[in-house]
Amino acid sequence: MAETRTSRILVVDDEGSVLMTYRMILERQGYDVTACRTSRDAISAIEKNSFDLVLCDYSLEEQHTGFEVIAAARKRDSAVPAALLTGYATMDTADEASLQNIGIMFKPIEIEEFLATTSKLLRRENEPKQENGEKARRTKTGD
Repeated sequence: MAETRTSRILVVDDEGSVLMTYRMILERQGYDVTACRTSRDAISAIEKNSFDLVLCDYSLEEQHTGFEVIAAARKRDSAVPAALLTGYATMDTADEASLQNIGIMFKPIEIEEFLATTSKLLRRENEPKQENGEKARRTKTGD
C-alpha cells in the first residue's frame, strides 16, 4: 500500500480563539497545520516551509489583508490553493478573490462546510498537474 503524505495547511487569523479552533478541527482530520496570528508570522512560515493549502482571514493586523499572505505563498508556489475566511466581504473583495482563483468562506463557518471546502481545495491542488500532463500528451499525439 502506498504511503500518502499528510497535507500541510497554513491557517492565519488574528483572533486567537478562532485560530486555535481552526487548527484543532484540521489536526483532528489528520492535517499538518501551521497556525499564525499575523501576516508577518505567516510570511515567515511561508519562507521556511511549503504548504498545500493556505486558509487566511481577510482582515489582519495593521491594515494587512489575506491577499498579501496568499501572494507570498504563491510567490513560492504559484499553484497553491487558497481561501479567504471573512465575516464581511465587499463585492470588490469577492471580485478580486475570484480573479486570483481564491475561494471565500464566510464566518461564522460551519464545521462541515469548512472541512468540505478544505478537502475540495486540496483535491483541486492535485488535479491541474494531471490535466495539464494529459493535455500535453493529447497535443503531442494529435488526439
